[in-house]
Amino acid sequence: MAIAVTSSNLFHFLPTSSDPPYELLQTHPSLALLSKCKSIKYLKQVHSQFIKFGLHNTQFALSKLVEFCAVSPCGDLSYALSIFNSIRNPNHVIYNMMIRGYSLSSSPYLALQYYVNMLLFGLQPNSYTFPFLLKSCTKLRVACAGKQVHGHVFKLGLENDVFVHTSLVNMYAQLGNLNDARLVFDKSDFRDAVSFTALVTGYVLGGRVEDARELFDAIPVRDVVSWNAMISGYAHTGRFDEALNLFQEMREAKVTPDVSTLLTVLSACAHLGAIDIGNRVRSWIEEHGLGSNLRLTNALVDMYAKCGNVKAAETLFDGIQEKNLVSWNVMIGGYTYTNNYKDALRIFRLMQRNNVEPNDVTFLNLIPACAQLGSLDLGKWIHGYIGRHYNDFPNDSLWTSLINMYAKSGNIEAAKQIFDGMKTKSLASWNVMISGLAMHGLASSAFDVFSEMRKEGFQPDDITLVSLLSASCHAGLVDVGRQCFNSMVQDYHISPQLQHYGCMIDLLGRAGLFDEAMAMIDKMEFEPDGAIWGSLLGACRVHKNLKLGEYVATKLFELEPDNPGAYVLLSNIYAGAGRWDDVARIRTFINDNGMKKVPGSTSIEIDSVVHEFLVSDRSHPATPEIYKMLDEIDRLLAMAGYVIDTSEVNYDVEEEWKEGVLCQHSEKLAIAFGLISTKPGTTLRIVKNLRVCWNCHSATKLISKIFIREIIARDRNRFHHFKDGHCSCKDYW
Repeated sequence: MAIAVTSSNLFHFLPTSSDPPYELLQTHPSLALLSKCKSIKYLKQVHSQFIKFGLHNTQFALSKLVEFCAVSPCGDLSYALSIFNSIRNPNHVIYNMMIRGYSLSSSPYLALQYYVNMLLFGLQPNSYTFPFLLKSCTKLRVACAGKQVHGHVFKLGLENDVFVHTSLVNMYAQLGNLNDARLVFDKSDFRDAVSFTALVTGYVLGGRVEDARELFDAIPVRDVVSWNAMISGYAHTGRFDEALNLFQEMREAKVTPDVSTLLTVLSACAHLGAIDIGNRVRSWIEEHGLGSNLRLTNALVDMYAKCGNVKAAETLFDGIQEKNLVSWNVMIGGYTYTNNYKDALRIFRLMQRNNVEPNDVTFLNLIPACAQLGSLDLGKWIHGYIGRHYNDFPNDSLWTSLINMYAKSGNIEAAKQIFDGMKTKSLASWNVMISGLAMHGLASSAFDVFSEMRKEGFQPDDITLVSLLSASCHAGLVDVGRQCFNSMVQDYHISPQLQHYGCMIDLLGRAGLFDEAMAMIDKMEFEPDGAIWGSLLGACRVHKNLKLGEYVATKLFELEPDNPGAYVLLSNIYAGAGRWDDVARIRTFINDNGMKKVPGSTSIEIDSVVHEFLVSDRSHPATPEIYKMLDEIDRLLAMAGYVIDTSEVNYDVEEEWKEGVLCQHSEKLAIAFGLISTKPGTTLRIVKNLRVCWNCHSATKLISKIFIREIIARDRNRFHHFKDGHCSCKDYW
């Protein structure tokens, strides 16, 4: 009896060693179903169709099935492996598919293993085998294996295959073997834009930007990928101006930027504050219908915030319907970058209410805001979260940020505890710890930590020396400061910068060593800035050095003509010398020019909420209770013999009103609020934006004794620990 043979049952009668005609196989309806697969469940149904019609006995159909499972986003590599293991004698095409699948997976070493098996079974690799094999070597960072694969390529005469050649150049370039990459590139008879770009990228990653640019200029036809490689190379090496200039060249060459280009350009704009270019990029994005691209919107938010246009950043952020974690991070980071620390905390709390899980980037943006506000409660919560989720975090940035946060929030003991518990310390960790101790006036401890750092083999940098000089300055250690400054140049070969000179001149000025301070200014290689002249003018006020004060003030007026602080300091010097006509002249000048001093403000955190006060502030909901406590404080201070010094308040203000203003300084309001809001014995931590005045300093010492409280105050310069009627600064600040 004859059997009718049709396309539906033909494959049941064919051995695996011989496939039916290719034209018949590729048009089989079951193969067409693969392109419609969207899930592994649907894939299994298609596989059953293969078995039903005998397709599973053909190498071609099985290779298509393995390819889909191994490579498609909807596939499953483990399912591909089960199919592969069921094939009696897989051919080189099926091996290639498995190598490709594993090269894209998290186990690229298995691609090399399959390649070895392929060779053992006598199958010859081809030009489709090597690109993915070389990709696996790149991912595994194994240059030795890559060289062995290159040897196989050479033996098979495939070096000039376009895909193999590009993969070789890319592998060597990515692994940092730039000489080998260039050798392969130069020896090839075929060099396309992709291999050019691969070598350009390698030079960029290797820090050889000039070589990259030379090669980039030699590319016959530059596509968008080539431009992106060079633009990102400039951006990643901090050469943002050149990145933007090259972007302009790209536009003039009529090459259409893609999303990667725009992201790099917006990042460069953010670093340079180039908001005009950023605005043009935004217009281009909107004109080309890319306004809904979340990555670009996030980059625009970051750009506007870092360029100082926080309102534009907020508007874009608020308009994002489906915010991802990056959206929240760039907004928090933008607020922190622009010193809008309260808003950074507000956005984080909103993020929490939206059940968005933070990551390490969130905290690296948020911790500095906590540090600046002295928000210790939130900082402690973040510390706990990091301890639970990032205890084995390989980067020390989070722990270093926490050390800085605790130090700046007044808890130097907690900062030291984290520092001591770090398994590995970077130079940044040592610097932050030394700086924190210096801020708290613990000069001896700062130098002890520095000694430990040197024993561990760390070489100090310019930041380390600024912290040590600052420690000397806060403690009035003139000889130690001199020794440290000399050692910086002679032992560590660090050229002094303005900050180092500033610390030394401040130290000498506070000690009344004006001749030495002026001699140092004369020897400086660059012009002193406002901070240096300002610290010296402050020292002239303390030591009542009228002649030098007048000279320093004129220098400061030239640099900062709109800074009222300099005029007020000179006015106080004149007042101390009894030159009231000069006081009147300066005060009139200040008023006529509409100069306004930065208002003093003090913040205090109570139950995780930061409360801020200005002088004579009555905006707080608890104002009646605060002023009632303030009256009680003043009564108890008077009983303790405290007398207000009104000599540095405006000379034309009535004496009684002067006392009223001084009694209502922002730090006293914050302390009063802290006293009524916390249990007896609780440590109060306050943060002031300006230098604490003499009256408040004297009053706070007595308050700490009267109410048996430790009060830790951070002002613009340093920390003051008030306890039992004494201050850690020993009245030297």
